Amino acid sequence: MSNTLIDKAAGRDNYKTMVEDRGQWSSKTEYLLVVAGNVVGLGNVWRFPYLCYKNGGGAFLVPYCLFAVVVGLPLFLLETAMGQYTQEGFVTCWKKLCPLAQGIGYGHAVIKLYDFIFVMIQVWSLVYLGFSFSSQLPWANCDNTWNTVNCISLPSTNSTANLTAMWNRTTSASTEFWERRVLGLSGGIDQLGSVRWDLSLSLLVSWVCCYFCIWKGIKSSGKVAYVTATFPYLMLLVLLIRGLTLPGAWDGISFYLYPDFNRLANFEVWIEAGSQIIFSNSLASGTLLVLGSFNKHRNNCYRDCFWLCLLNSGTSFFAGFVVFSVLGFMAHKQGVTVDNVADSGPGLAFIVYPEATAMMPLPQFWSVCFFLMLFFLSIDTHFVTVKCFIASVTDVFPEHLRGPKRSELFVLVVCSLFFLLHLLLVTEGGLYIFQLVDYYGCTRVCHYFMVLSESLALAWCFGCDRIVNIIEDMTGHRPSIFFSVCWKYIISMLALTSLILYLVDYTQLKFNKWYVYPDWAHTVGLMMTLSSVLMVPLWAVGQMCVTPGTLVQRWKTLCRPAKEPVRSSNEQEGATDVGLMTTTTVTT
Repeated sequence: MSNTLIDKAAGRDNYKTMVEDRGQWSSKTEYLLVVAGNVVGLGNVWRFPYLCYKNGGGAFLVPYCLFAVVVGLPLFLLETAMGQYTQEGFVTCWKKLCPLAQGIGYGHAVIKLYDFIFVMIQVWSLVYLGFSFSSQLPWANCDNTWNTVNCISLPSTNSTANLTAMWNRTTSASTEFWERRVLGLSGGIDQLGSVRWDLSLSLLVSWVCCYFCIWKGIKSSGKVAYVTATFPYLMLLVLLIRGLTLPGAWDGISFYLYPDFNRLANFEVWIEAGSQIIFSNSLASGTLLVLGSFNKHRNNCYRDCFWLCLLNSGTSFFAGFVVFSVLGFMAHKQGVTVDNVADSGPGLAFIVYPEATAMMPLPQFWSVCFFLMLFFLSIDTHFVTVKCFIASVTDVFPEHLRGPKRSELFVLVVCSLFFLLHLLLVTEGGLYIFQLVDYYGCTRVCHYFMVLSESLALAWCFGCDRIVNIIEDMTGHRPSIFFSVCWKYIISMLALTSLILYLVDYTQLKFNKWYVYPDWAHTVGLMMTLSSVLMVPLWAVGQMCVTPGTLVQRWKTLCRPAKEPVRSSNEQEGATDVGLMTTTTVTT
């Protein structure tokens, strides 16, 4: 038997062993549901509608759709295909793509640790969900122990009054419930105060849910997604039907979609559109790469990416009708314009929307629907984030962490450790910490830099031609020249431009537009930003120093994959069935 055939046979055996150890999706449906549940999340519900309204309404769809085509779809395909090709996590995959760029994987790992804080969305949702079963919603009136003399109750479902002047001098009942009852908000980040018992209990429940979603590996995650990925769509549909029947709903929708094409001359609008595409599609975070690594080698990821990107953008647009129909109703009840009630982020989910449900008939029912939807939207993103981190770390240390008992123990250790660490977030000063980590640790700087690094490493070092050949080999479809142009030129240029413009307009974090963080907090925040960004150049410099040979030889060695696929005339006989495992070493 020739050496080539022996290598191929050994490659098949190694591939089968690796698949058995890492696991694979039980079905294509499970993969699609998990990815859909991850990319369709909070960004679709509380960020996109507000950005659309703020940045020109229907006109915002122009840059959004453009970036969805030239950035979202090509990057989605690139990351998914590279994960499916390497069958590795977001750290070890770079050994088989571009060893010089493995710092990108370590940067993703650091960002993932910061992303864990979004478990707090589940925590707050559970607290609100519990209060939703009260005989009277506590954020609808000022008759509670936590209310102040400045509190003003919401308009009743049968009243319409102009409250603009009054609202400027007082605090709404929903705001006081959020800040004084749920958070017990302290005076600043240096006043952490005590742990809130109900938040800590909800935090425990959230991490327990996460553990049981991923403790059996990819198999359990796929089964859970049948519920967590589909239930939010049911709730969105129910809330949309209810929203469209409310008085003032169409006024809100017109605010949402009314086009202002003059806004397109503002660079900020285009930056916001690109940022939303990256954020909502989970791009440049390693997530898609890891989820794709559990696919079979022959999976048609080319077709999957088109449908998943379309689903994500379609859900964002659909959610806008849900949100702004309710905001229009609120404006109608309060006798104000929609822009006085429009908000994004936690303000929309935990102040504005609860106000709206309190004004509706059967307020408890609509409140339960909304916070159940919010919980399921966030649990998908949370357990996928944790799973991707654990899978990637396991791939780095397979001999220590792989195996049924060891993997379950590792999951338990990670979940327990971060539950204890996140107790800081359920203190009276926890929201200040949350905002700090979100603003600096999960900042757009990190994502723009990772997009730029991925584009340079894969399109220029690994090579667009090689990527196209790999995708054709796995899917049977050869990507058009459009994808190569996007990978090599457009994405790099846009990422670099966005990064520069963001840094030029950089402003320090403020909380609620009035609280100024102390200098030490900004220093800690900048360290969080650098902790992920610096991984890329530090790893590259380190590898250039330890690799033998001249400077040019080191560069050529580190920019080439450690292994390259064998592409011979007898591929049809099954040589490529084991993908990258049937390889020969590249001489440099």
